[in-house]
Parts: sequence; C-alpha cells; structure tokens
Amino acid sequence: MSGTAMQAPGAVGQMRPLGSTGIQVSAVGLGTWAMGAQWGPQEDQESLRTLHHALDLGCQFLDTAQEYGNGRSEQLIGRVFQERGASVPVGTKVPPIDMNWETIPGVTKIQDKFPAQYIIDRCEGSLRNLHVDCLDVYFLHTWCPSWNEETEWYEAMLKLREQGKIKGIGISVSDARPAEANGSIQAGQVDVVQVIYNILDQCAATELFPVARQHHTGVVARVPLASGALAGQWTPQTTFPPDDWRHDVFVGETLERTLHYVNQLRFLAQGSSSSLAEAAVRFSLSNLTVSSVIPGARSQEDVDGNMQAWRLGPLPEDELQQIRELWQREFQHFIRTSFYPVTP
Repeated sequence: MSGTAMQAPGAVGQMRPLGSTGIQVSAVGLGTWAMGAQWGPQEDQESLRTLHHALDLGCQFLDTAQEYGNGRSEQLIGRVFQERGASVPVGTKVPPIDMNWETIPGVTKIQDKFPAQYIIDRCEGSLRNLHVDCLDVYFLHTWCPSWNEETEWYEAMLKLREQGKIKGIGISVSDARPAEANGSIQAGQVDVVQVIYNILDQCAATELFPVARQHHTGVVARVPLASGALAGQWTPQTTFPPDDWRHDVFVGETLERTLHYVNQLRFLAQGSSSSLAEAAVRFSLSNLTVSSVIPGARSQEDVDGNMQAWRLGPLPEDELQQIRELWQREFQHFIRTSFYPVTP
C-alpha cells in the first residue's frame, strides 16, 4: 500500500496541520498501546472493530509503536489498512535497543540506545507491519537532553526520508521532562514531538509549546486521560489486572492523591461536557499548538466518546480558566515521577 489517503465521509471536527510536514490530521486521533499489550486482556477482533469504527467516524491520525505487543498494534493497524484499501496518517516509534526507556542526562549515550543502523533496520519492520511504503512520522521512543548535540541519529532519519520511507522525524519525550528535546527542535531536526499534556500535567504548555510554535513543530499530546484517571471511574477500591502496567503504580498514596485531584474536576461533567473524560480530551485539544490528541480506545464506545470530544471542540474559556487555576494552585505540585513511571 502506498499510503493512499482515506476519505472520511463521517468526519466531524477540526483538522490541523502536523507541524510543517504538510500532513493534515484530526485534532483527536487514536492511541493503540492498549491494543498491543500491558493494559490487561484485549481481543484482536475487538481492536479491529474499534479501529474500523474510528476511521468510519473520520479519525485521521493513528499512534502506535513497535514495542506495543512486539508489533501487535502495528499489525492490527496494517490489517485494517489492507481491509479498507487505504490508510490514514500514522506515527510509530522505534524503542531503545536495550528496551530500557530510562535515560540519565550526561550519562546515557544515544549510541547505546539508538545506533544509526538500528534505527534504519527497525523502520523496515514497521513498514511491513503497517503495510505502507512510507511512515508519516517515525519517532524515537525516548530521549535525553544531553543528546541534543548528537547528529548520527538525525543523519539516519534523513537517510530514511531521502529514501521515501518516512515523512516526519519525531521524538517522543520522557514523561517527566517535556522540554528535553527543545535543543533539537531549535536545531531544526524535529518535525513532530510527542509529549504528555493533560489537565493534571500541563507542564508542556509552558516548557515545550512556545518552542514548538516558534519552529513550526507538530505536537502530539499523549495521555489526555492521565492513564485512565480522568475517565472519572476510579474509586479507592480500584485495582488493575496483573498484566496491566498500572497494577503496581496506582495503589496506596498514589491512587489516593490521584482520586483527590480528579474529584476536584468533576464539575466539568456538569458544564459544557457530558462527562469528565470528554472534558479531559477537549482540554488537551483546546491548546491550538496541539496537532492531535491521542486518547486510547479499546472499544467502539471508547471511540464514540473520543469523537464526541472532537465534535464539540475546545472547552469554553471560563472552564479553561478554572482548570488553569487548579493547576497553579495544586496540580503542578503533583509528583509526576511517581504518577508517570518510566514506561513505553
């Protein structure tokens, strides 16, 4: 498949430029980590139905990664593209070669995580899995601020672009360091950056977004629902399956503090949104620096909620102001290193 654009007769909501790549994406896309692994049981047939439903409703950006089920989510997307005979913009990520996402500034060497030939070789696997000839965005799946002076990784990306195998060069920054790739953005090496941006973690708005705007870099906002917390369904008794990465994270004090913050946001479900989850997705797309928000979905019902948020668009200014005030007063003091452990 040559990456033929898919028509979206059911499309509603705003399309946005993906930085200066020339690619237009839906302001709400779809994240597929849960379809691959580490979020509890998920049947492939349900994932396929979910993907088809999202595309039927006009979703025009899919986010995946080689590490999501060792290629499983990529392969599911590729199967859907084959079944439909067309594709939509898709971004995937190459994992560090040692499969360790943690990096230490000044200590971790990029050659030990992303050797140039490794970046090139792994791209071929993604192209096969997705059944496309060209990746719209190819991300490094972690970063380190001390790598901003390195060039070998970038030369490998340029080679792939010259060969027509990728369009956009991307970096997925670490959970707790939204500004860590700013140096590479300023050097003109990054077309798209992926970063956590949600109601509970708004750091990217001040630490990254101004630089991205200045250099016309696309922004993909991940974790808009704060790993499920902002869906508003958790209780003090909430537990997760053993094969769900949240099983050992959202327990004890971390779960308690998360619920404390989420409870202060429940007013949003009585405002311009019908649910807290809907309001959370709308918050992330309210900042126009964001090219696409990528909430995960495991069912058609999840997709319906995400697409409704896209249909409604940005939150009204009075609600945004209340959210900003809560952030400044309380949320920004949240210990993000415990809320967002190092994960793919």
